[in-house]
Amino acid sequence: MRRIEWHDTIDTTMRRAAELAREGCAAGTVVAARTQTAGQGRLGRTWDSRPGGLYFTIVLRPRLEPAQVPLATLALGFAVADAVQTFLGVTVDLRWPNDVLIGDRKLAGILAQYQDGALLAGVGLNVNQREFPPELAPLATSLLIETGSEQDAGFLLPALARSIESHLNILETSGATAILRLFESASSYAAGRRVRVELPGGELTGTTAGLTAEGFLRVRRGDGSEVTVTAGGVRPAG
Repeated sequence: MRRIEWHDTIDTTMRRAAELAREGCAAGTVVAARTQTAGQGRLGRTWDSRPGGLYFTIVLRPRLEPAQVPLATLALGFAVADAVQTFLGVTVDLRWPNDVLIGDRKLAGILAQYQDGALLAGVGLNVNQREFPPELAPLATSLLIETGSEQDAGFLLPALARSIESHLNILETSGATAILRLFESASSYAAGRRVRVELPGGELTGTTAGLTAEGFLRVRRGDGSEVTVTAGGVRPAG
């Protein structure tokens, strides 16, 4: 039986899950919270973790190398999107590497970290928020906003965890190509999309041209040259 440790409030489920992983907890262990005071996003950003969302980290022990974390990240994003679509009938999109969108607004984000031989998959899903602060309102949405109905986070959590485990298993058993195909089929951003990419050295504008075998994003500039994006914030251009 899966161990799920629920918290009404915690600083970050990722920190607590890392503790449990170091202690040798079983694969599939979940730390979940209704509110986080220091939620973590990608690229060192914070994740708005107000009440109404579902915030959790699952401890995984896949037979993968650290270099395969980018592919695992794609699998995690697809897994969350697939669970939302399957259980709620909501059509979602995926933005590289793992933002789950409804239209152009973010529904969920995933943060993957490889520590001490365990893969920690952190998920922030907007479930029952009715509104967001002004700076996030144009960028974020929730299941409640999109469906008009409140959802039971306690019901969604096991379904999300099962989906994550099954899609990581696809990566383990069928390899990178299977995950790349799944992600590309579900993402309007993977190829043919004009985007802006925030990079450490500045901004890149171009058209997405698919994914590399390692799970990175290829972007073609206007002059025909191609850049492989290994990390960065992707947004629609114009």
